[in-house]
Amino acid sequence: MSDRDWELFSEKLIRQKFSKKQFLIKSRETENYLSFIEKGTVRFFLDRDDDFTFSFSFAGEFVSAYDSFLTRKPCIYNIQALEETILWRISHEDLRTIYAETEIGNTIGRLASEGLYLENLKREISLLTETAEQRYLNLFSEQPHIVKQIPLKYIASYIGITPQALSRIRRQIF
Repeated sequence: MSDRDWELFSEKLIRQKFSKKQFLIKSRETENYLSFIEKGTVRFFLDRDDDFTFSFSFAGEFVSAYDSFLTRKPCIYNIQALEETILWRISHEDLRTIYAETEIGNTIGRLASEGLYLENLKREISLLTETAEQRYLNLFSEQPHIVKQIPLKYIASYIGITPQALSRIRRQIF
């Protein structure tokens, strides 16, 4: 990245801290940021009686209500910090400027898009091909220190089972 590109890009970044349980975005809001998680964990969930958790993002990953970010339409889900979380954020408008005015801008956008796409594809394939036990073991092996901090009801929802079924799986494994 050239010094000029870095200067233009870095001056657009906002470092923002979210406390535990604070929302990054709520349903019916339009996503204005593409973010990178420096520290923390967030969950994606639908407003239902059981708060259906359908995804997590961890430190070192991009996070966004990306469909809303791209379409400029309100999202239908929430993103919430599960612990103190620090994000590096760039606004939709500023990202468009970076795309237009820098050589590296499109590379940054492509890498963010690819990362978000691959995470979603991995989740979809997991739901279609793996058992709940396999999904739990994968989550545990990929993020062992984090899984211990996520409430079991969120993990159960994420892997598509009840908290009681997750307790049975955990008893069998451990």
